Amino acid sequence: MKKTVLVMVLFGLLLKGYAQEKHDTVFVRSNTENGVIEGFERAGVKIFRGIPYAQPPVGELRWREPQPVKNWEGVRKTTHFGPRAMQLPVFGDMRFRSNGMSEDCLYLNVWTPSKNNREKLPVLVYFYGGGFIAGDGSEYRYDGESMARQGIVTVTINYRLGIFGFFSHPELTKESPHRASGNYGLLDQSAALQWVKRNIAHFGGDPDKITIGGESAGSYSVSAQMASPLSRNLIAGAIGESGSLLGFGKMLSLSEAEKMGLLFQKAVGAENIRELRNISADRLLEMTKRRDIPSFGVIVDGYFFPD
Repeated sequence: MKKTVLVMVLFGLLLKGYAQEKHDTVFVRSNTENGVIEGFERAGVKIFRGIPYAQPPVGELRWREPQPVKNWEGVRKTTHFGPRAMQLPVFGDMRFRSNGMSEDCLYLNVWTPSKNNREKLPVLVYFYGGGFIAGDGSEYRYDGESMARQGIVTVTINYRLGIFGFFSHPELTKESPHRASGNYGLLDQSAALQWVKRNIAHFGGDPDKITIGGESAGSYSVSAQMASPLSRNLIAGAIGESGSLLGFGKMLSLSEAEKMGLLFQKAVGAENIRELRNISADRLLEMTKRRDIPSFGVIVDGYFFPD
C-alpha cells in the first residue's frame, strides 16, 4: 500500500512538473534579414534553434559554396534544432539533440540574455569538433545557455562534413566562379560568420565584438578562418583549443585533391559530377566506408586559402 501511494505521489509530481514547464514556456520573437523567427525563453535566456543561414545544399547545390537564404513570409518557428550534417557514428561521446541528419543541415542556434541591455553584448561563435567527419551544434557540451547568463550572446553552427564538405573534382572547379572546389565546410562557417555579422544586433549582440572558438576540428577551423581573406572584418577575437593549421602537416593542393575526387568517381562507377549528384546522400555516405575510398579534408583551394 505504501509503495502504491509513493508511486502515485511521484507520478503526480512528475505531471505537475511537466505542466509547470509547459505553462512557463514563453515564446519570443526576433527579426532577421530574411524574416521573423520565434524561439522561446527559459531561465532568463532567449533561445532560438535551427535558424537557416544558407540554402539547403542539396541537388544542384551539393558541392557548391553556400547560397543566401531566401526570405520567408510570416513567422518561422525556431524552437527545435535543425538536422545535423551527414556523418557516420564514429564517436561515442556525442550527445545530439538534433532530429536526425540530412544534407539540409546549414542551421545555427542563438542563446542571448532575456534582459534588455543598452550596450551591445560580446558574441561567441563556436565551431564543433569531430575531425571534420562528425559533430553537431546541438551537442549538450556546446549549449550556450550558461554563457548567455554571463552576458555573452552565444552561437553554434552546423557545417558540412566528410565527402559532403570537402570533396574536390575538376568539374566542380570548372563550374565554380572562383575556379576552386573543396573546403565547402569552411565556406559554410564563413557564411555563418557573415550571417552573424549582419544579424546578431537583432539578438542584442555587438557585430564588432565577434569571437570565434572551437575544439579539435573546431579549433583547426578557428585558425583556418583567421588565415582566410574571406574572414576579413568578421572576427574580433579567437579561441582555439587543441588543434591548428600548423599542427596537421602539409595540406593537399587543389590539383592533388582533384585527383582524389576522380579516384572516388571511378571507385563508385559514376561517369561525371551529374551522376554523383544524383546519388542519394545516404548511399554516398555509405560508400565512404569502403577501404578503396580516399578520405577528404581541408586543402589549399586557391579561394578560401589563396595559393
